[in-house]
Amino acid sequence: MSKHLNFMRSAALALLVAQPVSASEEIRADTVVATVNGEEITIGQMQIVRERLPEQYQSLEDSVLFDGILDQLIQQTLLAQSFEGNEPQRIKQALTNERRFLLADAALNSEIAKGVDEDAIKAAYQETYVTNFVGPKQYDASHILVETEEEASAIREEILAGADFAEKAKEKSTGPSGPSGGALGWFGPGQMVAPFEEAVVQMEVGEVSQPVQTRFGWHLILLNDTRTDDAPAYEAVRDQLASDIQTARIDELLSSLSSQADVSRPEAGAFDPSVLSKTELLDAQTEGN
Repeated sequence: MSKHLNFMRSAALALLVAQPVSASEEIRADTVVATVNGEEITIGQMQIVRERLPEQYQSLEDSVLFDGILDQLIQQTLLAQSFEGNEPQRIKQALTNERRFLLADAALNSEIAKGVDEDAIKAAYQETYVTNFVGPKQYDASHILVETEEEASAIREEILAGADFAEKAKEKSTGPSGPSGGALGWFGPGQMVAPFEEAVVQMEVGEVSQPVQTRFGWHLILLNDTRTDDAPAYEAVRDQLASDIQTARIDELLSSLSSQADVSRPEAGAFDPSVLSKTELLDAQTEGN
């Protein structure tokens, strides 16, 4: 059967729909909207279908969706009632999984609904970004890029002998920063190719490196200065801190539940993992139906 709603109403099915609920009656999730051979269809069941509609139907008005959703549930009920034979394992196991998922989701949402106290977030900020914060180091460097190690070594000797690094970069460097004296500006971890970064982090300010090879060629690097990033503002990291606190709290809840529970697991090798692919097991019928 199609996964999408069939909005064409059947006259025969329409006869099965219960009379509208009086406006004076209180509407609840278990309020009966229709019956099919005595089996009830409720407002709550319709709402669940509404929540799970494909995206292309989500923008439709409830007044448009109401009859279509009701028709779908009526049709499903008729088909379900017409099923003969024992209930397949696929259905039994799917229903168990669905119930487990929904209850777990409800428990999780209940925990999340407690929220995170603002004082706890501020305390986390103080600990992470004030008391114990060490920002990532940044580097201001210049470089000269040439094609061979020999040429790089020769230029380095000239610089050590007194030649100006920036002038040599303008004269010799094949990189795009050459015309500006090889200046690269400030950069942090991960912004340069690995061999270049590895060389820079080991240098002292004012030092000129040995030739360093990358996929671009051979570099001479001059480390101009270093600095440490300042801590981010509270508002910039508040939501992330709140999320981290929430996650930690849920982890603690799961740890506590696990420690108090009687859980048995199969011994290693007790099951062949390939059993997961043997979905024909789900086609077997349940016993006793």
